[in-house]
Amino acid sequence: MRIALVSEGTYPFAVGGVSTWCDQLIRGMPDCHWQMVALTVDETQKELWPRPSNLEEARTVPLWGACPSPRHGRPGRPSRPGPNPAAAHSSYRALVHAMLATQHTDPDVAAVARSRFLLALRGLYEYASAGGHLCPILTGNAGLAVLGEAWRAARRDDLALVHAVAAADLLAHLLRPLAAPPVRCDVVHASMNGLSMLVAMAAKWRYGTPIVLSEHGVYLRERYLQYLDDGDVAGPVRVLLLAFYRSLAAAGYLIADALAPHSRYNSRWQVRNGADPERVWTMYNGVSLESFPVADEEPDRPTIVYLGRISPIKDLHTLIRAFASVRAEVPNAALRIFGASVPAEAWYERSCRRLIAQLGLDGAAVLEGPIASPVAAYHAGTIVALTSISEGFPVAVIEAMACGRPIVCTNVGGVTEAVADAGLVVPPRDVRAVARACVTLLADHDLRRRMAAAARARVMRHFTLEESLAAYRRVYQLVTRPATVGSTGTTVAGPVLESAPGAASLLSVPHSRRPATGRSRVARPRALGRVRLHALGSS
Repeated sequence: MRIALVSEGTYPFAVGGVSTWCDQLIRGMPDCHWQMVALTVDETQKELWPRPSNLEEARTVPLWGACPSPRHGRPGRPSRPGPNPAAAHSSYRALVHAMLATQHTDPDVAAVARSRFLLALRGLYEYASAGGHLCPILTGNAGLAVLGEAWRAARRDDLALVHAVAAADLLAHLLRPLAAPPVRCDVVHASMNGLSMLVAMAAKWRYGTPIVLSEHGVYLRERYLQYLDDGDVAGPVRVLLLAFYRSLAAAGYLIADALAPHSRYNSRWQVRNGADPERVWTMYNGVSLESFPVADEEPDRPTIVYLGRISPIKDLHTLIRAFASVRAEVPNAALRIFGASVPAEAWYERSCRRLIAQLGLDGAAVLEGPIASPVAAYHAGTIVALTSISEGFPVAVIEAMACGRPIVCTNVGGVTEAVADAGLVVPPRDVRAVARACVTLLADHDLRRRMAAAARARVMRHFTLEESLAAYRRVYQLVTRPATVGSTGTTVAGPVLESAPGAASLLSVPHSRRPATGRSRVARPRALGRVRLHALGSS
C-alpha cells in the first residue's frame, strides 16, 4: 500500500508530538510505501529526522515567497480544456460568500454554506489543475470587489480597501496547496485538518483517493487562540481569516472518508462542526513500552520537568509563575524545561527567559534546549508538568506515564482521558492551581508512588504503540476496500477504535481508474456534482 502523509509545519522539519507520531507511523509499517507532503514556509527548511528506509519521497509545498507558476497540462496525458477565469471568479465569489455564512445561527443555512464552500474549493482546484494562476483571481481588482461585496452582504458595512488587500493576499497564500501537483497513492492521511486537507482534497478530486483525517489538537480552536491576542492582524482581516479556517475545517470533515481524532474531546468538536459521527473513530496515541522504561529512582532534588515545544500554546509562563510559588514552600525545588522553539516563535522563548529573570528564578528554573533522549528528560524529574492552553492527546504525557512519572497537567483536549488517576488535572492558565498541584505531589512520596504505578499500568492497558499501529492499518484497509452501505456500529479495535464508520464520504469525486499502485480499487462514493438536494438546499 502507498500512503501519503500530510503535515503542516511538522515532520520532517520540526520536532514535537505530531512529528514523533509521523515517524512512529512510518517506521511502524515497514511494509507500506510512504510519501511525506509537508506544508512549509518556503523551501529552506532542513530535515531534522533521519529518513526511514520506506519513506520514498518527502516533498514540500511552500506557502510563502513569490506566487508559484501555473501548471500547464500533464506529460503523457490527453490535453484538457484550458483554464476558465470566469468560472474561477465565480468559484471564488461562492467561496467567500459561503465562508461568511458558515456561522449562521440557522443550522440548516450553515450546513448549506459548508457544502457550498467545498464546491467552491473544487472549482478553484479545477482552474489551477487546468493551468490557471490562482493569485490574480484572488488579489486582482475583481477578487477585491468580491471580498467587499460578500462583506457588505454579511456584515452590513463596508470593508476598507487596505483590509481587503491584506485578507486577499493571505488567502492566496493559504490556498496554494490546491495548485500543487496532486499526490498519487492509495490513501492520503492528513495529520491535521486545515491546510493539510487541501492536499488531500486535490488527490481525491484528481484520482478518487480516499482520505483519512487525524487531529491531534483541534485545528480550528487553535486558530482562534492564535488570533485572540494578535494585534498585528486588523479586526476585519481576522474575521475573514477565521471564517476561512472555520469553513475549511468543516469542508475537511465533510470530505474525509474516515476521521481519526486522538481523543473523545476532539471527536465532539468534529461532530459539532459538521462531521458525520458514523465516520468518526477515536484513535489514541501509543508508545513503545520498551523505549520508555520505568525510572528506578527519583532525582536528589525535587524537580519539575517539562518536555515539548517552547510555544505560546504550551503556556510556559503559567508554569514558570507557578514554580515561583512552589519555591516558597519547597525552597530547593528545580524546574527543568527541555525543548526548542520554531523560528517563528523564538520571541516566546526569549520572553520565558526574561520572566525567569524577573521572578528571581535564575539557576532554579532553566531552559535547557533540546535533549537527545526523552527518557533522560522524564527520568530527570520527580514529576512532569504540562500547562498547555490547547492539546489533542499529547504524546509527552503518555511517554512520561510510561516512565512512571506522575503528571500535573491542565484540563485541555484529551489530557484527562490520558491521565485519569495517574496525576493531578487543573484548569488552564490557573497559576495557583498549578502551584498547589506541584507542591502536593512533591511533598507526598506515597501519592507519587501510587500515581507512578497507575501511570505505567494505564499505558500498558490502553496506549501501546503496537495497538495504535494495528488500528491505523485496519483503517487504511477499510477505506481502500469497495464501498459498503451502512455502519456496523461495532468496536473494531478494542480501546483504540470505538465505532466503525459508515460507507464513504458523501462529498467526493470517483474516477474509473485504479489507484497508483493498481493493487486495489478505491471505494467510489457519491460524486460531488450529485450531492443530495437537502445538503445544498434549493441550489
